[in-house]
Amino acid sequence: MRPTVKAVSAAFLACVCATAMWAQAAKPGPLSTPELKQVVPSVYYFRGQSATVQVRNSSGFRASNGKLVLVALVDTSGYAQNVAEKYQGMLITEIKLNLGGTELAPGAYGFGFVGDNKFIVMDVGANDLMTATTTLDEQLQHPVPLKLQQDGNGYRFYSGRKWVAMRPE
Repeated sequence: MRPTVKAVSAAFLACVCATAMWAQAAKPGPLSTPELKQVVPSVYYFRGQSATVQVRNSSGFRASNGKLVLVALVDTSGYAQNVAEKYQGMLITEIKLNLGGTELAPGAYGFGFVGDNKFIVMDVGANDLMTATTTLDEQLQHPVPLKLQQDGNGYRFYSGRKWVAMRPE
């Protein structure tokens, strides 16, 4: 093989390998807006209906093993009042989570920040699975409908000024 062809072949192979390694080396931590747009579903099935997901009100993170946790608000119009009171969004986790001190297995769930200080997680049939106590953050400068904020080895899962601790297991 001629030296020029060898050099071009070697450079091409190096680029392909570098690209493959970069694609696999996604960093743990909060997902960017472009990443969220790629992975957050546009609709979510819960309690016999499909609801539109509010991608603008979504957040998520990548765990150290590369697996994802996604949360987003959904449009609950059309749901029965007793379901819509508790069901505000979707939670999809590929890892075990600790939410407010309770373990949650990988899966797809509905959630809601209800009452004065409660966070509830339901299975897709709207059956209550867990409840945690929320904390009110009076110092939060700009509350938004939904966000995850990194906090040490975990996250604060906010709805406005209310939050519950979310930690990867």
